[in-house]
Amino acid sequence: MNRKSSVPGQEAEVLLVEDNPGDVRLVRELFSDAAITNTLHVATDEQEALDFLNQRGEFTDAPRPDLVLLDWYLPRATGEDVLRAIRNDHELEEVLVIVLTGSDAGEDFLNSPEIQFDAYLTKPIAPDEFVSLVRSFEFFWLTVLCSPSDS
Repeated sequence: MNRKSSVPGQEAEVLLVEDNPGDVRLVRELFSDAAITNTLHVATDEQEALDFLNQRGEFTDAPRPDLVLLDWYLPRATGEDVLRAIRNDHELEEVLVIVLTGSDAGEDFLNSPEIQFDAYLTKPIAPDEFVSLVRSFEFFWLTVLCSPSDS
């Protein structure tokens, strides 16, 4: 893997792409309750996510995210469409992408070599498990993991 992470010790930018308001609220609360220091941005559909990632429209001043938490089942397009757009854009190809899915379709992801994501999670996850998972993200994905160019 040669995805680029944030610089250890610096706050990371996280983009959550999620259309379910309940899940968005849960993630926000868990980031807050777990005292996660990274900044969480939210896009509620694929167009908003792509506008944020490409700094278009209302997102011209948006930061480049270090990590995208991508719901696989979006209203008009699939997470796969967003993921392909990310991976086909030279300026975005280093962004870490973790796919969130409400099904046990992870095996399908693993068996599809054209789908290039960094990890996947099956939801719903119990709140206490999710807090632990978010803390693990912060520590591993956003603090420990560095690309060879970071050293």
